[in-house]
Amino acid sequence: MNISEVAARYQLTPATLRYYEQQGLIPPIARTKAGNRTYSNEDVNWIEFIKCMRDSGLSIESLAEYTKLYQKGDETLEERQAILIVEYKKLLEKQQQINETVFKLGNKIKNYEAKIKTGESQTASYANGSVE
Repeated sequence: MNISEVAARYQLTPATLRYYEQQGLIPPIARTKAGNRTYSNEDVNWIEFIKCMRDSGLSIESLAEYTKLYQKGDETLEERQAILIVEYKKLLEKQQQINETVFKLGNKIKNYEAKIKTGESQTASYANGSVE
């Protein structure tokens, strides 16, 4: 696949893909004789992983370190796992914060719904000439 096809597939720009490669988030991409990037299935899998991780808030630095270690082979398994554990814990904390916010917003919405419903019934009472 060429860079435009990969960019479209993952809703990224070609500039973003070039940046990911430049920053070491994805391994170097093979090139055609004309110098155009040509993405293999393995490259596309990396991009899918990196996009997922970036969308979740993982830092470029952590992902670049992870990629660098991956390229060194299985002797870095524990180091890679450690990076993922740290990032996993950060995501769990973020998820907890999001869950708390969702709960608070849900309660706020219910409160507004009750106030609006009460306001509607008061409006209906005023329209009928009665005040409750």
